[in-house]
Amino acid sequence: MRVLGLDLGSRTCGIAVSDPMGMIARTVETFRFEEDDYEAAVHRVAECCQEWKPQEIVLGLPKHMNGDVGLRGEISIRFKALLEERVGLPVILVDERLTTVAATRLLISADVSRKKRKQVVDQLAAVQILQGYLDSK
Repeated sequence: MRVLGLDLGSRTCGIAVSDPMGMIARTVETFRFEEDDYEAAVHRVAECCQEWKPQEIVLGLPKHMNGDVGLRGEISIRFKALLEERVGLPVILVDERLTTVAATRLLISADVSRKKRKQVVDQLAAVQILQGYLDSK
């Protein structure tokens, strides 16, 4: 079962996809859009759904360290509703606390330049969100 993974930001959406068996996540792209233009992000994710044909989508839900859902979390919840309406697939929200931090540390340890890290960190965070979900199943 193929699954799409997303790490949504205010100007970027990291996209990852699983293998057809739903076991291993890999990067697809970092989609960049105008700040807070989530309609553009929904459109790009819908295109990815046509290309990859996932059975479900996993979307990172940013939470505060105490577990509260703040503004970014509320935006993700609204994005989930927009996405479900547009693509007709279930969207599962997954706690994404510290995934971007972990992705950045991984890239630093691999001696990836700051410029290159900025280009791929959201993709890698999407992979971590998706892989965590796949591993939990």
